[in-house]
Amino acid sequence: MSDDRKINLKELFSGLQSQMTATLNTNRSFITHSGSKGDALENAWIEWLQDYLPNRYSIAKAIVIDSNGNTSHQLDIVIYDNWFTPFIFNQNGFKFIPAEGVYAVFEVKPNLSKDHIEYAGAKVESVRKLKRTSTKMINSGKVFPPRDLTKIIGGLLCSSTDIKGEDTISNHLSNLDGFKSLDMVCVADFGSIMVEYKGTIEDEHELPYDKYYNKRKLNRIVLSKPEHSLVSFFLQLSHLLQQRIGTIPAIDFQAYMDGMGEELGDIPEINECDS
Repeated sequence: MSDDRKINLKELFSGLQSQMTATLNTNRSFITHSGSKGDALENAWIEWLQDYLPNRYSIAKAIVIDSNGNTSHQLDIVIYDNWFTPFIFNQNGFKFIPAEGVYAVFEVKPNLSKDHIEYAGAKVESVRKLKRTSTKMINSGKVFPPRDLTKIIGGLLCSSTDIKGEDTISNHLSNLDGFKSLDMVCVADFGSIMVEYKGTIEDEHELPYDKYYNKRKLNRIVLSKPEHSLVSFFLQLSHLLQQRIGTIPAIDFQAYMDGMGEELGDIPEINECDS
């Protein structure tokens, strides 16, 4: 291909960053007229994610629920599936999303601080410790066995930061262990932070869900340049969603029917040998 047909990717992504920044700032300033600053900030990030993530992902403020009736804390942002998880409860203005449908959860704060990192970790833990079911699914006429539980992305979204040093941020993040550990942090005017843990991708896919999180130890953080914060975060999040998680496990509806003392009924199931 001749040089005159090449696209300067750096300029292209710079333009996308400017567009994303303008979208986030516009949403934030517009919403402040109709609610509190906290709600405005959360709504701005939700609208921003809705603008840029594929339609297969839904985004909302919500509470996550499991088949035993346990619930998470109230969450600023839940990225969830509405394809294989067809029922979402709406009650008194709150959304209750089955734990099986959750891809990621984020806490939203105006600034990055030690307290806000710890608070986000507690919110994420409240989701990861919920019970999730998994059963076989049919795709393109083929029956697939139950999938192992996928990891749930946890993170923190901020506008600015009270912490300037990478080492200090890394230390605060390393203090979050088990289900509290975060995967990513985005600070709009500072940079996108990807948290890397020791071990291999194989550990992530082969270790049982709880053992994987209990084993996680921080290796390092990767901080983007401030001028690439939103684009970097978007590409990193997309990578985790599509290439590290993929499709979530199929929900076992009988587990939820059990909560009502009901049965799905005598419905013949398709076995793998029938496909």
